[in-house]
Amino acid sequence: MRTDLFDFDLPEELIALRPAHPRDAARLLVVEPDAQARVADKIMTDLPDLLAPGDALVFNDTRVIPVALKGTRARGGVTAHISVTLIDRLDDHRWQALARPAKRLEPGDRIQFGEGGNACVLGALDATVEARGADGEVTLAFDLSGPSLHDAIETQGAMPLPPYIAARRAADDQDRKDYQTTFAREEGAVAAPTAGLHFTDALMDELEARGNSCHFVTLHVGPGTFLPVRAEDTEAHKMHAEYGVVSNQVAFALNAIKSRGNRIVAVGTTSLRLLESAADEFGTLKPFAGETDIFITPGYRFRFVDRLLTNFHLPRSTLFMLVAAFSGLDTMKQAYAHAVAERYRFYSYGDACLLTPAESA
Repeated sequence: MRTDLFDFDLPEELIALRPAHPRDAARLLVVEPDAQARVADKIMTDLPDLLAPGDALVFNDTRVIPVALKGTRARGGVTAHISVTLIDRLDDHRWQALARPAKRLEPGDRIQFGEGGNACVLGALDATVEARGADGEVTLAFDLSGPSLHDAIETQGAMPLPPYIAARRAADDQDRKDYQTTFAREEGAVAAPTAGLHFTDALMDELEARGNSCHFVTLHVGPGTFLPVRAEDTEAHKMHAEYGVVSNQVAFALNAIKSRGNRIVAVGTTSLRLLESAADEFGTLKPFAGETDIFITPGYRFRFVDRLLTNFHLPRSTLFMLVAAFSGLDTMKQAYAHAVAERYRFYSYGDACLLTPAESA
């Protein structure tokens, strides 16, 4: 399909720079697909009333690592300030990273992050550039390794806020709490599963009190989640692979819930993508541990997920393509137009919507 079909206009002031407080005070747009997309304006605390007893919610419990680093490159007496986002751990001391400006880096360059220049000093974080790619990617070999490297990144790093927030303000200590779900436990993501940011312990307790069960899968979200599709046609776009796990216990429990006629509600596109990757052609969820690069566009036949709770996504993004596949492109364009008119807050720190699939999905 043509990429420009997934474009829409969004006023810049509707891009949320901070989340709602408390988390479950965020607004919730309920979307029912039909010829004239039916929408209802709710808030997140209304969610238990919108589900049937016995429905299951599936959350992504990945934990975001504070992988945004600022450093200084010194070469021949000339220094340059470098911003780095670590995106893929290669081994106990090397990471693949995105660097800005990458053109100031060459193999062999040394970058000093944090304080001090000695790897034995607590808080120091120095690295050598091993290689530089064509699209801003670099391979960094750190002087530290293993747990020492992990602790130094935790100390010196900031939360890797998406570009549309980072371009307008710096990450701070509040983001260490805000840009992490309350149930995050499996470390490995470089971006948050943002639909999960709307849940408080109180809301999850209320869901379970109403007869809705909560289940957890893991998909370590990568930086590709923020990238627009630059190809003119979706067929030419290549998804970044992400590592995910669906345990035996979760697969067994969700299959039983599905078989008795209750609905599976994916909390976030990451949970949905993993569940769809793990489901077979007959709609049975299988245990899963591995990488997925599933790319869902209109025409995809959903195998397992019955409803989707998600944030509002960027134009031309793979995530907007996914929700268009789920509820219909015309439905989602109408829903987003309503959200703009009603001043909903967009993107990672913004509001949420609850989607029902179109019959064609």
